[in-house]
Amino acid sequence: MRPPAPAPLLVDVLLQDQFSLLCLAAVIEPLRAANRVAVQPLYRWRLLSRTGQAAVSTSGLSIGMDGVFTLADRRDVLFLLGSFNTRVTDPSLRAGLRQAARAGAVMAAVEAGSWELARAGLLDGYAATTHWEDLEEFAAGFPKVTVRNDRFVMDRKRWTAGGATPALDMMLTLLRQDHGLPLALNVASVFVYDQTLPGSTPQPVVSLGRLLGDDPALARAITLMQRHLEEPLSIDGIATQSGVLRRTLEMRFRAQLGQSPYDYYLDLRLASAKRMLEQSAMSVAAVAAAHGFTSPSGFARAFRQRFQMSPLAARAAMRLAVPPATGRMAG
Repeated sequence: MRPPAPAPLLVDVLLQDQFSLLCLAAVIEPLRAANRVAVQPLYRWRLLSRTGQAAVSTSGLSIGMDGVFTLADRRDVLFLLGSFNTRVTDPSLRAGLRQAARAGAVMAAVEAGSWELARAGLLDGYAATTHWEDLEEFAAGFPKVTVRNDRFVMDRKRWTAGGATPALDMMLTLLRQDHGLPLALNVASVFVYDQTLPGSTPQPVVSLGRLLGDDPALARAITLMQRHLEEPLSIDGIATQSGVLRRTLEMRFRAQLGQSPYDYYLDLRLASAKRMLEQSAMSVAAVAAAHGFTSPSGFARAFRQRFQMSPLAARAAMRLAVPPATGRMAG
């Protein structure tokens, strides 16, 4: 006789308004595909909210719920897909998360959801990640968490992913751990997807995509730039480390990106500085220094030229637009 099929793993997904549709799909679609490939129910999932009412995504689409998040329900994994635009201030939710963890559930989160786990104290003593735009503030806010700039981290019963495609890779890793590599490969094939990056791969500031194969020298130059925002490298040094002459590098930047290497590098630093201003309480001088500007006034001039507003005006505009965020605004 064939052994009885194992009971399906039950995955609850707790949604807040302003969640990412792509992150939601990255979590539940691999489970659906696994059931299809295995021709048996390996996984079950439910979409839950605090009230049971529909949740509205960042793109404005309303998603109906399967029920209310309650502590009495049995679950194996609880995923949190947090809001981009609000901080969790409800102590009862944090208490509920802690109780779900005590009941033995794996606590998992994607992007902003990591903040909710951390506020509940559920990441203390664990390694974790969140979206790269938030990592510095996240690390400063939760010193008991070992914050990593990894695409995803699965540390015992705490799983965190920096974004949608890292979440997809994390789910494929779960399938491989639960049911073997052949199933994980077949599920990846359903989505015509090649899982090429391990979870420990650092999250990039710029996703290089096909540029890695089409123009490796240009890709190396951009990687060097994004890794040296605080202490900028010279363009000559970047060209040398990229294996080309400076003139060649300048030609490739203009052909592919329509900018000189210097202007592109400056834009990277200013964009990162703008995010830091909007998402932290750091002074303008500190933000300037963190992005390689030796003079706050020089930083302010460059910032105004790039964004048509002062650094302080950019900070004020963000605070008027939304409440203090878990980090970044939805892209």
